Amino acid sequence: MRVVVAPDKFKGSLPAVEVADAIAAGLRAELPTAELVTIPVADGGDGTVDAAVAAGFRRVPVTVDGPTGEPVRTSYARRGETAVIELADACGLMRLPGGRRAPLTASSFGAGQALAAALEAGAGRIILGVGGSASTDGGAGLLQALGARVLGTRGEPLARGGAALRDVAALDLGGLHPALRDRSVILATDVANPLTGPDGAAEVYGPQKGASPDQVSELASGLRRWAAVVAEVTGTDWSQAPGAGAAGGVGFAALAVLDAEPRPGIELVLDLVGFEGALDGTDLVITGEGGLDTQTLAGKAPMGVARAAARRGIPVVAVAGRSTLTDGELAGAGFAAVYPLSDLEPDPARSIAQAGRLLRRAGQAVARDWLA
Repeated sequence: MRVVVAPDKFKGSLPAVEVADAIAAGLRAELPTAELVTIPVADGGDGTVDAAVAAGFRRVPVTVDGPTGEPVRTSYARRGETAVIELADACGLMRLPGGRRAPLTASSFGAGQALAAALEAGAGRIILGVGGSASTDGGAGLLQALGARVLGTRGEPLARGGAALRDVAALDLGGLHPALRDRSVILATDVANPLTGPDGAAEVYGPQKGASPDQVSELASGLRRWAAVVAEVTGTDWSQAPGAGAAGGVGFAALAVLDAEPRPGIELVLDLVGFEGALDGTDLVITGEGGLDTQTLAGKAPMGVARAAARRGIPVVAVAGRSTLTDGELAGAGFAAVYPLSDLEPDPARSIAQAGRLLRRAGQAVARDWLA
């Protein structure tokens, strides 16, 4: 039997590499002769660089500004001409000091610094994964780090963060990193929201980043003003483009100024890790994430894995910390079965703490049910 184990991270518990290894250990305990292939995956958010490194990319350390300006030691992944930048690890929510949300002042500057480092190292193709952002700054910080000047009403450089956009008056792209002229940027995201409007970056994702209703209104107003300034410079209004609202508007800056090509994050990661080739001769695919829910169905990593396997007629089962999907939803999504850790340990805190052991037990159950 050949089994491909391709899970995403279990957020707040284990990275995807450890999830895959634990499931594989359970499978091996029941079927020591099975051929097991572990392929950790991600959807453009946290874990994207780790997935690339597990697939053979080289990790390149770099120090950048975190979401509120503190130095952060992060990395990007490099193989040949391709570099993979992960916003989440540079300046995302998990990089907030003490976990304290800063919805008005957090910035995407660090992601721009990581992108600049990859450009200066000669990368010709940049993949920018933008999940897990801490900021709602319309990507202004990203552009500032790449040499653009974001100016206020008196011509002064604007402070970082979404709240400052209420005073934005001009954008000067004259100093934008020259390497961007002949390099390609690919925007990896599973978000289709526009920058502004009822489904915009501030309205939908601001509360997740700690914004109160009044702060959401303030951030939304700043994004509308920022969109108008960028449209005046570029000649095109990108505020309603699908994906412009990704990462608090980093998607907007990438599309409007960096001429980025948008692609679903999981599809891009599956290409990077060679998932299609790994399916040759495979009898079963196991995927999963911390929580299987309706967001999974909207295009999260397990959904991308299930679709890829379905095209080859390979059955897929999921392992999850918990699942709120109905049997009909699971079947419609292409999951033949789901193994929630909550069935083994109903207490969420204990399930998170003992995730490795529980995942091994889930792997054993999958082996008995599907491979024996």
